[in-house]
Amino acid sequence: MNALPDAAELARLDAADPLRAARDRFALPDGIIYLDGNSLGPPPRRALERLEEAAREEWGQGLIKSWNDAGWMELPLATGRKLAPLIGVDGDEVVCLDTVTILIFKLASALSRKKPEAAIAVERGDFPTDGYVLEGLAALTGCAFKYVESGTSPAALDPEIGVLVRSAVHYKTAEIADIARWETEARETGLDIIWDLSHATGLVDLKLKQDGARFAVGCGYKFLNGGPGAPAFVYCRSDEIAGIDHPVTGWLGHDTPFDFVDGYRPAEGIRRFITSSPSILAITSLNAALDAYDAMALSEVEAKARALGDIFLQAGAQLGLDTISPGIGARRGGHVCLRHEHGYAIVQALIARGIIGDFRAPDLMRFGFNPLYLSYREVGEAARQMVEVVETREYERPEFNVRKAVT
Repeated sequence: MNALPDAAELARLDAADPLRAARDRFALPDGIIYLDGNSLGPPPRRALERLEEAAREEWGQGLIKSWNDAGWMELPLATGRKLAPLIGVDGDEVVCLDTVTILIFKLASALSRKKPEAAIAVERGDFPTDGYVLEGLAALTGCAFKYVESGTSPAALDPEIGVLVRSAVHYKTAEIADIARWETEARETGLDIIWDLSHATGLVDLKLKQDGARFAVGCGYKFLNGGPGAPAFVYCRSDEIAGIDHPVTGWLGHDTPFDFVDGYRPAEGIRRFITSSPSILAITSLNAALDAYDAMALSEVEAKARALGDIFLQAGAQLGLDTISPGIGARRGGHVCLRHEHGYAIVQALIARGIIGDFRAPDLMRFGFNPLYLSYREVGEAARQMVEVVETREYERPEFNVRKAVT
């Protein structure tokens, strides 16, 4: 069994870390080791500065003029161009807007319209909202909705399925999908895959264009650190955009919105996904948060996340805990899940010590590792304290067993 690295080894790893300077880009509270897994990234300093500037100056002083003078009208597209390198696509193939759920609805409904006899599907056990929105779409349109077993390749799917929503990184296991292989099989079977990048963007070294991906959505509030409820984004490969006819058409997706004419005519390019006036302060925050990735090599980000996760897997092995995540040294997303029947209480006990992870039903302790602001020393200390909480059974204290609304 691998022992936890000692203080000297952790110090050596931190000294050699090419990402260590990125920590200063974040406004983290003192005394907290933030291992959220990842439901909400912490605020980058630049995002907080831009939020205040946009609120006080652009909104407060510029008022309506800021739609032109501050570039508000183009902000969803400009933010898409900043996002594009993080997912390995061209800048004119991404736009920032809406939420993941809404964007899945837009894409899935557009693709389903082209295949009216086909079924739409998600993997069983994937993030629930992806299935919920497809259930609603099926009820609205009358198309069939199906769950498929996890890991079922396109070649093995029911041939009736024409559209599949699948996570690039699973929110519990952290397994990374083989996008290139899936897209190769999908081309052979005529399947359209919508990739949910919510737990991948900003952590995994994605190369969507190279891997043949045509459609994807992702959120801005996890590894991208755009703020609570930060807007999402949609990617559509350039040669597919003209064929997208989504039903949530609005005036800012019109070809000439300020002509105020009757009858919808979609804009050229990725702009057609825009429905209504963008949430400027929210997109401003995300746009500025993306500056934290300046000069970052995503291959180094992914590698450090894996190394940090290995430390927690070593702690779990020391305690005899099972994991549903790929094991030590294996490629995975930015979190690991350890299984314990008192997992919720253990997470609460750690939070009381200033170590913030999260819990996923029924018994999973989920710990996330954002390499931009976490050090090896912090993660090693958090792992040591988790071992202590479990071995001393500190989690049995009554206050740690009261369920809160958000876990």
